[in-house]
Amino acid sequence: MGGEAGSAGTMPLEALSTVVGYGQAAAAAYGRLQAALPRSANPGFGIAATLVDGVPVAVREHVVAERPFCRLLHFRREIRRRDPRVLLIAPLSGQFASMLRDMVVALLPGHEVYVTDWLDAREVPAAQGRFDFADNIDYVMDFIRALGPDLHLIGLCQSAVPTLAATALLAQAGDDPPPPSLTLISGLIDPRIRPTRVERLLAARSLGWFERNVISIVPSGYPGHRRRVYPGNTQLSGLLIYLARHMRSGDELYRKVTDDDGADPVQHPFRRYYAGVMDLPAEFFLDLVRTGFQDFALPRRRLSWRGDRVDLGAIRRTALLTIEGALDDISAPGQTEVAHSLCENIPDRRRGRIREPGVGHYGTFHGRLWRAAIAPQIADFIRMAAA
Repeated sequence: MGGEAGSAGTMPLEALSTVVGYGQAAAAAYGRLQAALPRSANPGFGIAATLVDGVPVAVREHVVAERPFCRLLHFRREIRRRDPRVLLIAPLSGQFASMLRDMVVALLPGHEVYVTDWLDAREVPAAQGRFDFADNIDYVMDFIRALGPDLHLIGLCQSAVPTLAATALLAQAGDDPPPPSLTLISGLIDPRIRPTRVERLLAARSLGWFERNVISIVPSGYPGHRRRVYPGNTQLSGLLIYLARHMRSGDELYRKVTDDDGADPVQHPFRRYYAGVMDLPAEFFLDLVRTGFQDFALPRRRLSWRGDRVDLGAIRRTALLTIEGALDDISAPGQTEVAHSLCENIPDRRRGRIREPGVGHYGTFHGRLWRAAIAPQIADFIRMAAA
């Protein structure tokens, strides 16, 4: 069942390159990147101020709610102003929520921003028990209910599915009023649409193969000792092989690592956030592979939660915006936009679609084009939905 998580990342290079699907050429190059980008702890958000109508305003990071596997953060602006409230549901994909720093920076001038800050599973005591995909949806619903009405939702990458499912389940339960808007960015709603090489390989391997090759045990010395996890070291190795491919081609990710185009490139280089990885609970990771990449449960309308079927048709009053990067090779164009056909009962006037040219996966939430082209459209859509 794998070794201890502290030794993970020593998976045979052949198996690792098979997992991420970039072949031996990229795998051979990742050792140099591993030395340059070692695994880092959570670098944090480090946002102390924002500009509101051109005026500097202090920002305080405040923990609103805390669960065993996640904290709900509020980036509280020291100003009295009634702006739309936004819950940014960070993906539970192996990188810390602080990877979304540039998103928060761009949203803060015109919004009250809340973020799900997922915790490293090796830091969660094993006595806290399991955490699977149903728990992921539970947390999203709990935080939405805790924050109350008039809350706009943003889900991206992995979090798009649990955010969409939570919105549907709340509608099915009769929660009123519903979230006024839901924005899905680079979401893995239907990986059958133009599947990427990683998605094809996740579908091709059995769950037993993943159990044997990528699941490990948290070693002694951590609160989560003996918890089964998908280790951050393995995640980082896959990210480095992915980066090696982009380094060879000079693609968007190469430019972000070599010339960070975030809001504060000197103090907050992209590469620190890229290399900040954490362990994921094994049951969550295996659920994600099975439901998302092998059963395609959501687009087949077979996703269930606690025995109840998730009915996307129940979403009627929440406006839906989908955002894709035309060059995204993680969540290919079309995989997010398909949410519109699945949510068939939302009125056309409350829908929006963006496919941004010249933008890859990371560019949909980080960098110049995110701030100049995408974030303003989200702000406009949120205000339309709230009207």
